Amino acid sequence: MKWYDGAVFYHIYPIGMTGAPRTNAFEAGEHRLNKLIDWLPHIKEIGCDAIYIGPLFESVAHGYETIDYKKLDSRLGDNDDLKNFVKVCHESGIKVIVDGVFNHVGREFFAFKDLKEHRENSAYKDWFKNIHFDWNNDYNDGLYYDSWDGHGTLVNLNHQNPAVREYFLDVARFWISEFDIDGIRLDAADVLDFTFMRELRSVTDSCKQDFWLLGEVIHGDYTRWVNNEMLHSVTNYWLHKALYSGHNDHNYFEIAHTVKRCTDMGMHIANAFYNFVDNHDVARIITKLNNKAHFFPVHVLLYTLPGKPSIYYGSEFAIEGEKKPYADEILRPELKIEDYKDAVNTNENTKRIAALGNMRLNNQWVGEAGYRELLLTNRQYAFLREYGDKRLVAIVNNDDNNADINLNIGGRFTELFSGETRDFDGNMHVNIAGNSGQVWISNN
Repeated sequence: MKWYDGAVFYHIYPIGMTGAPRTNAFEAGEHRLNKLIDWLPHIKEIGCDAIYIGPLFESVAHGYETIDYKKLDSRLGDNDDLKNFVKVCHESGIKVIVDGVFNHVGREFFAFKDLKEHRENSAYKDWFKNIHFDWNNDYNDGLYYDSWDGHGTLVNLNHQNPAVREYFLDVARFWISEFDIDGIRLDAADVLDFTFMRELRSVTDSCKQDFWLLGEVIHGDYTRWVNNEMLHSVTNYWLHKALYSGHNDHNYFEIAHTVKRCTDMGMHIANAFYNFVDNHDVARIITKLNNKAHFFPVHVLLYTLPGKPSIYYGSEFAIEGEKKPYADEILRPELKIEDYKDAVNTNENTKRIAALGNMRLNNQWVGEAGYRELLLTNRQYAFLREYGDKRLVAIVNNDDNNADINLNIGGRFTELFSGETRDFDGNMHVNIAGNSGQVWISNN
């Protein structure tokens, strides 16, 4: 079993979490990345053993318009800070995954600056997509270029050019040798060149054993990306949508259908997916839910359905965050550990997430377990995760009222939240409170 098979992730947007300025002055200043070291005991306490952090490298503003891939963003500190952060994480038993923004670059990236200066004579004129020297752009450069999603600050790279691919393969080698990272999350993987991703997999496999590649993919057939030649995992936006809308609409059929869509690709594929209920690009889960009490069953599903669970920093405290146009800062706030230092004891939401996270770490087999639906109505849903003689039964209820549940399951089980142990003779009969969840784990 590889480390990522049973991993539980904590997602950090460092520029926001550390309170860094939203615009880079490119001056040596505070070593803000060091603030995150104080969060590691909390991250461990809530049952996370991997951190996905990014973007990290020198950029102009939000971080995804990278201009220097071999230098930690000046607002966060210097390269020694990043080396030390990864080292301390590893000493704490935490793996570190970083953002790889390889689809596009910022306008101040060295090759694009050379293109603007030397135009047709630039050695880098073939590094970018759809360059036209007889057109113009919003910055009046006297040339046109493709940009990601029409954002002119994000200049699309031409990965058909072998020189571009080799440059970013060298970046990956540098990150592994210099910082000892354990994986890369590929930004905008759904539009990234497939040849490059295959070459990246080959390079990272040769550089570090059990190195993990995650791709940001929203739509499409996920098996196009998740296979033995390309990526180990993709962001499961299908399940993300189903988890909140299935509760808002009192429709567990939507969630169960989405799970079947994933498992029909193969259990090894479904278990590989990176599951989440919110991140730096979407509204906080507590904000999306019509009934805030559904926070509990949503997270029971996040941690027990096939896939690798991830918590976006702050959401373990159920903080709010509404998605608004051109206001991503709302989703990426500064947080201080002293404000939440006792949350596992004082915040019921944090306490439950910690119980779920530690359950996953103490039962690594769940990361590779099979899945079987046991009960499905609009308002109640139960399923079995099974690996050899190990079993987990998850039950959720999105109704305001208690529900009696009868499942064809036998054996001795202990319920995660109550600690109750019961022997079932082939009929698991339990009563579940409204807007809640139960997790029963077999005693073998």
